[in-house]
Amino acid sequence: MYASGDTDAVVPLTATRYSIDALRLRTLEKWYPWYDHGKVGGWSQIYKGLTFVTVTGAGHEVPLHRPRQALILFEHFLKNKPMPAQT
Repeated sequence: MYASGDTDAVVPLTATRYSIDALRLRTLEKWYPWYDHGKVGGWSQIYKGLTFVTVTGAGHEVPLHRPRQALILFEHFLKNKPMPAQT
């Protein structure tokens, strides 16, 4: 799993997406929003062998800017589960 804050000025989201696209990995789940208590927590795309997750409003250090969303991301990573969809 690779996570990125969507306001990261050090490693911009678009640069990361271009780099992942260059790997030519097969997409298993297209770009979709994931949720935290009914609000969009970020976006995710699942590739074969890689899950890319963004965190809304986070910068380069996601846990510093969005600790709760970082915990959700980490828990889903440990359980090898996709990010939560809207319920």
